[in-house]
Amino acid sequence: MATTDRQATTLALAHALSAAERGLSVIPLSRTKLPALRSPHRLDPPGTPPCHGECGRPGHGVYDATTDPARIRALFAVAPWATGYGIACGLSPHHLIGVDLDTKGDTDSTAALRELALRHLFTIPPTVVVLTPSGGRHLWLTGPPDVVVPNSAGRLAPGIDIRGAGGYLVGPGSRTDHGVYGTAPGTSHLTPAPCPRTLLRLLLPPPRPSSSAASGAASQHGQGLVQFVLAAHEGQRNTRLFWAACRAYENNLGLSGELLEAAVRTGLTEREARSTLASAARLTGWRGGRL
Repeated sequence: MATTDRQATTLALAHALSAAERGLSVIPLSRTKLPALRSPHRLDPPGTPPCHGECGRPGHGVYDATTDPARIRALFAVAPWATGYGIACGLSPHHLIGVDLDTKGDTDSTAALRELALRHLFTIPPTVVVLTPSGGRHLWLTGPPDVVVPNSAGRLAPGIDIRGAGGYLVGPGSRTDHGVYGTAPGTSHLTPAPCPRTLLRLLLPPPRPSSSAASGAASQHGQGLVQFVLAAHEGQRNTRLFWAACRAYENNLGLSGELLEAAVRTGLTEREARSTLASAARLTGWRGGRL
């Protein structure tokens, strides 16, 4: 097993360096698809302001992502158990957007995307497609440099998750507990295609309500967001919290405390939840005060 892991690490590093040559910022991942390096702040006392790499130490997840070969080698050197790599979304020059078509349960995410395309009159152009060990697909698209696409899970349709700013995609060539990720035949030579404008509008947060009439439904909407977080399963807790927090901040619902409590009940640590809430606050430009 150790030899296999070393081989997987060597291959993952090679694939990560190749991706970086194409302008894609990468981080090492473990077999669980999570960042391979633990946070250097995991033992900090509660209330410590979140750090996204300002301290200079590795272990800040997607904030460690880089295209610098020397930095990539250094990250893998301190994570010799890494067997994969993640590609950060939303960063220059590609401003990558990942459309994750899941296959869990009875969900037919491919059909759902097809229905969306027919309903809203857009076409997914030829682009890079990564096949997942579970039978899912990741479609790689690019966005405009001045548009921030948030992460979301199931908002477009059941089984369709979006990886945007602050998120990452498992890179092709990565080995996980469930198998190896690889590019679909005929797509490895392609570059990520621009996201259709109609689809891009669907991916963006809804505009802030301009009428006081919307406030009557604020309480119900807020409870719905809390329930959305509480229903999260392992692997989607941070994503659901981030999406719900973005919606809450956009509508000035003041749900930080409720969302924090809900996230902790799903299994996130308070530090992880606070960090995710802070990321959502920055993304939406929320200025409601300290979390």
